[in-house]
Parts: sequence; structure tokens; C-alpha cells
Amino acid sequence: MNVLLLGAGGREHALAWKLSQSPKTTKLFTAPGNAGTEECGENVSLNIDDFNEVKSFVIQNKIKMVVVGPEAPLVNGFHDNFLKDDLLKSIPVIGPTKQGAELEGSKDFAKGFMKKCNIPTAAYQTFDKEGLEKSYRFLETMKAPYVLKADGLAAGKGVLILDDINEAKAEMKEMLENAKFGEASKKVVVEEFLSGIELSVFVLADGNSYKILPSAKDYKRIGEGDTGLNTGGMGSISPVPFADKTFMDKIKNKIIKPTIEGLKTEGLNYKGFIFFGLINVEGEPFVIEYNVRMGDPEAESVIPRIKSDLMDLFEGVAEGNIADREIEIDERYCASVFLVAGGYPEKYEKGNVMTGFENVNDSILFHAGTKKDFKSGQILTNGGRVLAVSSFGETMKSALETSYKNVELIQFKGKNFRKDLGKDLLNFF
Repeated sequence: MNVLLLGAGGREHALAWKLSQSPKTTKLFTAPGNAGTEECGENVSLNIDDFNEVKSFVIQNKIKMVVVGPEAPLVNGFHDNFLKDDLLKSIPVIGPTKQGAELEGSKDFAKGFMKKCNIPTAAYQTFDKEGLEKSYRFLETMKAPYVLKADGLAAGKGVLILDDINEAKAEMKEMLENAKFGEASKKVVVEEFLSGIELSVFVLADGNSYKILPSAKDYKRIGEGDTGLNTGGMGSISPVPFADKTFMDKIKNKIIKPTIEGLKTEGLNYKGFIFFGLINVEGEPFVIEYNVRMGDPEAESVIPRIKSDLMDLFEGVAEGNIADREIEIDERYCASVFLVAGGYPEKYEKGNVMTGFENVNDSILFHAGTKKDFKSGQILTNGGRVLAVSSFGETMKSALETSYKNVELIQFKGKNFRKDLGKDLLNFF
């Protein structure tokens, strides 16, 4: 079948890489894609926010499935537009409807959903501009550090963790009264700080049942030892060594099953990925957040470990029979190290020439912020997060060694990467 994949990052290249291997995929289009997705099919220049433009493309190219990579189109109702259109409603969209996407689109909605379903999460309260003084009083009842979360989508920048209460109050004012994160911070969730080690768990849901995908640990901060500014992700490792059967059974029974049942109770026919951002607090899993798409950078270590046909699993999502589909997972570790532009996540250059691809062995290169110069044939940097180097290994150490060896072979001006991935996991072996 002909498939349209939406997005331009490393997650989308990982999805394109896997989908292109399926005998069920006739032609894969990625909009807008990057230099990597171009090797898996055809990149197309589509305004994915223009429904009529997407509709015309889907009809003209006989698209039989649409896979949505990023969250914003889903939160904005991309799937709903298909369901409302007589010509498109029979075409499956992998990704929830607008109401289901509120799990990521609104922190307040997600926390309310968890509370209703008795899913373990941090204590919280939500405030708007009129409740600014109340938010100050609530902060005074809490212990440092103070966690402030913009309710809406803020490109991964809407979460603040502060040690000083006066600074927390000042930031509440900035977010609510001065729109620090625009519309996203019209409401702010103030949350109890949970101390532990984070992990990501993913499922593919079909509205009734689900399949659990491999766990992963991602690295958000720019600096070694988890210091500095948050990024879109500096790398990931799968599986997570402490997520053994006992811990995963707790996640399944206390978090995944109640989430799936809760969505059904709410009348949400949720079809797509659910990303559980979790924290291990003294052996007990708590939900930090939901996302309604595959993670990035986690996709770059999780998707290579899926040995099954991803198109077959997506068909299971579309047809509501994923429980009958087989999922086979590679038991080896996969470690993904991100190369980023100098200066990222603040100001950085684009358009720098990349070299060394031909020297890489035993790693998969997932492009993110790249583009191809068609005149010269060269690959250029085109974003802050540029390229992920993903490698398998029988151990976490060997997977990381292979990735780091090949990281050194890729060159571009200002190249930066974290050299300490996995060090926080060594105690769990």
C-alpha cells in the first residue's frame, strides 16, 4: 500500500527506515522529511496544516494509510479531519483524534485523567491568571524543588524545576500574566517533585487492546551529568536495565491497563502510540507525562529492536485487532547518540557540510536536522539536533562503544554530543 508519513525528524527517519522494509509498503512518502527519509522513499513538500492540500495529495497518490510522527497535528485535530471527510474517512490514520491527543496537549487534562483512573502520579493543582495569588499559597505548602508545567504544547520547553520559592513565584507570574510560553501557559500545573530515575515506555493501541514496545532511557539535558538546558534529546538507550519483569508488570497493571480502560470509558477510540514518561521512585513507577506519539530520541533505539513488520502492527491498529498480531523484539541493547549543532539548544548555525558517512560501519544513521544539496550532492545540517548514531550490542557498554566510535567519524562544523550516556545506568547491572 502507499503510505504517507508526516514529520521531519529523527523519529520520522526511524519510522521510514522500518516501514520501507515491509513487503506491505508499496510507496512511502514523507512530508516534509529530511536527507535520511529521502533514502527510504520520496520526500514531498506538503503543508500538513492545510487540510485541502493534504487531501488532494492523499487522493492523487492513492494513499492507504497516514502515519503522524509529531504531536502538534494530532493535538490540532488532523485525525478528526479525516474522519469527517467522506472521501478520506476510510483511510486509517495512526495517531489519536483531537480528544485523545489532549493527553499530551493539556497537562491539566492528563493529570485529571490519571486522578480519575487511579494512575500513580505526582500530587498537583492547576492555576490560571485569576488564580495567581492562590498558586503562591499552594507553592508555600510544598517542599522544594518546585515543578511548574505549562498546560499546553511548548516544544519541550514548558517545564521548569526551581529550588527557590521566590523564583518559583516570579516564574508563575511570567507564565500566567506575561505569557512566557504563549497560549501554552494560559494555565499552569504546579506539581510535587518526584525523586528517582526516569524511563520511557511505549504501547501501540488499537482502541481496545495494545502491544508493549521496548523501554528506553533518554537524555534531555545538553551537558554531561544531566546539566544545562533541556533539549529535544541527546540520545537514548534500550532496554532500560532496571525495567525487569517485576517492574514492567507493575507498569502494565498500575499504569498501562488503567490508561487503556480509562480511554475506553471516556469513549475515546484511541489508535496510535501512547508514550508513558515514567519515573522509578524506590521501585514504584509513577507517570510524569503522557505523549501521544513515538518518542524522539527514543525511537532511534526502540524501533531498530522491533523485529516484526511495523506495517503489520499498524494494520492491527487500524483494524482493531492488534492483539492478534505478533511482535518480536531483538534482545540486544541499542544505544543512540545524537550529534547536535554548536550552540544548540540556543542559537546555532545551519547549512554546514557533513562528511564521513561512508566510513561508518555497524551503526544505523538516523537523520534529523539534515537536508541534501541537490547541486553538490552534499548533506548539510538543517537543525539543532542533526543526526543520531544507533548501534546494537550484546551489552549496553558494547552498544555505546560502537556508537561513540562512529560518532567520531561524522564531521561538521560545531559538532557537539554528550559523552556520558549510560553512566547513570551502570549501578543497575
